[in-house]
Amino acid sequence: MNLIANFAVLSSRRTIFDLPVCDLGWDDALVFINELISMPVGQTSISFVNAHNILMTLRDSEYRGILAQNLVLPDGIGLNIASQIEHGSPFPANLNGTDFVPALLTFMEQPRRIGLIGGRREVVEAAAANFHRHAPWHEFVVVSDGFFDKDNPVAITSELDRQKFDIIIVGMGTPLQEKWAARHIRADHARLVLTVGALFDFVSGSIPRAPKAVRMMRMEWAYRLMQEPTRLWRRYVLGIPLFLYFVLQYRFTRRGRILGQSSTYRH
Repeated sequence: MNLIANFAVLSSRRTIFDLPVCDLGWDDALVFINELISMPVGQTSISFVNAHNILMTLRDSEYRGILAQNLVLPDGIGLNIASQIEHGSPFPANLNGTDFVPALLTFMEQPRRIGLIGGRREVVEAAAANFHRHAPWHEFVVVSDGFFDKDNPVAITSELDRQKFDIIIVGMGTPLQEKWAARHIRADHARLVLTVGALFDFVSGSIPRAPKAVRMMRMEWAYRLMQEPTRLWRRYVLGIPLFLYFVLQYRFTRRGRILGQSSTYRH
């Protein structure tokens, strides 16, 4: 595990389904991650995890293992509910990538070279242009859209070798983006790797954000469900009750798991 990310997880964390999730507040998270970029060595990968992602970890051990190595930030009301049930309080902040990444770009005063990978060509290019308007002191480079050979991305990794970015933002959907980044983005490619899902779609304007009042209530998921019911109904209509079931199951079996681990250590 990256030592810096390990320190972050160990110093300020709470577990959701036994996965460490960082519980820094908004300002502390901005300061901390900005400091990570300034470190002379190492690499930190950041993942934004919501209830749907957490459910995926229960059936995808590779994805779960990668998240355990990453700095995981909480996204959405589902993780707040899980945290309230498991730990007695919600997370201090909703650190979803759609809001947090633009805020981080603004917060970073030192100019950085930032590579973008993923999405349709016109979407990622529009996202790069809007990022530049948002934070013009940074340099944004479109490395590739998301339509390339994921198993043999020689052209992409060669470009990363040449460019030497400070930050790489990967938006290819979960868990593909986390797995691809873990396999192919090396520490000498960038100090910080952000896996951001549909962020490029939102930044480019291809998909509209929910009204601000809806986002403040952490109900953007309901707005998105109304916008795309065919694609998202299974995730929310079936996924939310399933998620709550597993949250309660983990809550009431936690003592047994802890005692089982203690017994293992004693032997």
